Parts: sequence; structure tokens; C-alpha cells
Amino acid sequence: MKPTTAAATRSIITAAGRSDRIKRLSGRLPVTRNVVQRFVPGETHDDVMDVCGSLLESGRMISIDHLGEDTTDETQAERTVQAYLRLIGMLADHAAGPNPTPPGHPMEVSLKLSALGRALPRHGEKIALENAHRIASAATRAGVWVTIDAEDHTTTDSTLRIVRELQSDFPDLGTVLQSYLHRTEDDCHAFAGPRSRIRLCKGAYAEPAAVAFRDKPDVDAAYVRCLQVLMAGDGYPMVASHDPVMVAAAEAMATAAGRRADEWEHQMLYGIRDSEQLRLARAGRQIRVYVPFGSQWYGYFMRRLAERPENLKFFLRALVSRD
Repeated sequence: MKPTTAAATRSIITAAGRSDRIKRLSGRLPVTRNVVQRFVPGETHDDVMDVCGSLLESGRMISIDHLGEDTTDETQAERTVQAYLRLIGMLADHAAGPNPTPPGHPMEVSLKLSALGRALPRHGEKIALENAHRIASAATRAGVWVTIDAEDHTTTDSTLRIVRELQSDFPDLGTVLQSYLHRTEDDCHAFAGPRSRIRLCKGAYAEPAAVAFRDKPDVDAAYVRCLQVLMAGDGYPMVASHDPVMVAAAEAMATAAGRRADEWEHQMLYGIRDSEQLRLARAGRQIRVYVPFGSQWYGYFMRRLAERPENLKFFLRALVSRD
């Protein structure tokens, strides 16, 4: 797909992701759920723990995201907090059980601040900070890592402010930077210090050209520049990419920087390049799988299509199939 075509397709898919009408239609079609299960293993805690148990036994690490970004009131934000607290308890029980897990910090939860109340009209940022602090406190006690996810560019300053505040109490707390934003190379320099953990991804939101690179060659070049900063720094880079070119580049950069295998990691999404995930794990690389769950799957799924427009053909074929 040509860069300009890919950017246009991405914008269309992202717009569909904001459509309540399409969301309602998709939710009524059983076949849609069958397609979504490729990326979202289920809606319940038991669903996600079954999948994550298998991933851990295979030598892969996990990062679990409870889907719930459309938070409109404090009660809903509190339900998200309770969902994470329950999940962390289940992860602690799994770690204490007999099943094997990879060394280091194999279990992580990923938080979106919008799901914790940041967009609420009154004191949203303060509410999100307090809710994230509660989750991070429980996770620390359980030996579970926490990473704060990125959202669209209008939230970046708020996210990094909250991350800085949380890191004063939880220095190992990670965050996500999106390489397609023009600002991100500078942010990588700012967050490449000791104990920092940065998940570097290309970005999955339809951003304007004024703030983000939109064509694939430019996005790829920005990713390489940002990754070079992180690999040369003193933190712990988390290379979130399925692109074979970026996977190979990360390996080369880590070797050049003299990094041990436990000083950085690959990350991939659940349902994408499973055989490559296993290959990396068997080769002694750290590979973490990002596993979302919950009933609010629509926005996440549409961003996966926007991130990889070639997935649209798979989705459309499933929608028109009678099987």
C-alpha cells in the first residue's frame, strides 16, 4: 500500500472507530466478535487469565490492558480501578502457583488514563492520577509492573505530567511514547535516564501532519531515531513493533550498545505474529505480549485496523461471510 493511500485508509478507519452507529452495528453481528477474538481474547478476567497463563508457560511475558476508555463519570472510573485491582490479585495468585513463568518481571498491567477519569470535566487529571496511584500501589505489592499507555497527541503533556508524579513513588513505572509524533525524539531524550521504562510504538491514532509524521517511510525513520536514543540511554527500552525491519534493527542496536538480553525487550500484540513471538522467546529474547480484554473492545479493535490497514481486508471478508 502506498504511503498516501495508507494514511488515507488509516484516517477512514479511525473515523469509523468514533462512530457510535457503526459501533452498535458491529456489536450486533456475531461474526464481528469472531474476528475481534483474534485480537481480544475475551471480556472477563477468567478469559484473559486463561490466555495469559498459556503465554507465560510458553516463555513469553504479558502486559494486560482492561479496555474501558470511554469513561464519562467517577463511578465508571472506579469500576475500572476495581477491575485492575482484581486482575492484579489474580496475577499474584498465578505467580504463587506451580505453573512456570519467565524470569524477571513477566507480568505487567497497562493503564489508559482516560479510562481512569482524566477526561472528566471536573478535576479529571487529579482523579486519574489518584486512581493510577492506587493501582500502582497494589501492583508493587504483587510484584507486577505498570505502564501508562499513550493516547492521542492532545493528551501527551498530561500523560507525561502524571507519569512524572507517579515515578516519584514508583520509579519503575513505565510509559509509552509514539514515534510518529514530531516531539517524541525529544521526549525519548528526557525519559532515557536510569530506571526509566519506555515502550516505543509507532502510533495508532490519526494525527494531523502538523504534529505527526503520516507516511510510512517518515514514521519508520522516526522510530529508528527514537530507538537509537533509548538504546544509547540508561533506561529499559521496550520495542513495540511487529515490523521485521524494526525487530532486526532493535537486535543490532542492542548488540552495539552492549545490552544484555534482560536489559530490554520486544513487545507485540496478542494475535499478531504469534510464530515470531515464539521464535524470539526460544532464542532467549525477552518478548512481552500486550493482551487486552473487556467489553469495550470496539475502539481498540478499530485502532488495530488503523495501525495495520491490511487487516481491513480480513475484517471485511469476515463481515460478509455467512460462516
